[in-house]
Amino acid sequence: MLYIFDLGNVIVDIDFNRVLGAWSDLSRVPLASLKQSFTMGEAFCQHERGELTDEAFAEALCQQMALPLSYEQFSHGWQAIFVGLRPEVIAIMHRLREQGHRVVVLSNTNRLHTTFWPEEYPEIRGAADKIYLSQDLGMRKPEARIYQHVLQAEGFSPDETRFFDDNADNIAGAERLGIPGILVKDKTTVPDYFAKRLC
Repeated sequence: MLYIFDLGNVIVDIDFNRVLGAWSDLSRVPLASLKQSFTMGEAFCQHERGELTDEAFAEALCQQMALPLSYEQFSHGWQAIFVGLRPEVIAIMHRLREQGHRVVVLSNTNRLHTTFWPEEYPEIRGAADKIYLSQDLGMRKPEARIYQHVLQAEGFSPDETRFFDDNADNIAGAERLGIPGILVKDKTTVPDYFAKRLC
């Protein structure tokens, strides 16, 4: 069986409010107005596909949100999204591999974040057979081609696969291809799913 795990709020807790809070502190722009002006628009998607450099992305977002930040300040706030590892999920990934299953990570992310989390959480690389990142592949969830790429690379059919993600659109994208998806609503979802499936 192939098990595909998303990264944010599946393996690692993330909180975007922490990013906006850091930017607010650094810029003195009120948090409420940042929450109002931030949207995951086209620049966000392009950045996750690797089509936009970190600097161009920072510039686009600062312009969109009227944020008077240097690139260094923007980057510092951007990394504040990471809260901490979910060790119970890491343990499950290890057990799945011990039982002969294939375990991979599939994440919509960006180069700026990958300068941070692999070093901060080396346990992730240690628990996965392979890590697929949107900015390396030039495609992002829920685009059908990213799921097809992983299935083809891993040599599994959709019905031999299980996909865990905290985003309902990403789950729907996978299920349109016949990949059974499990929507991760909180920290209990993954442990509860495997409670009776892992001996």
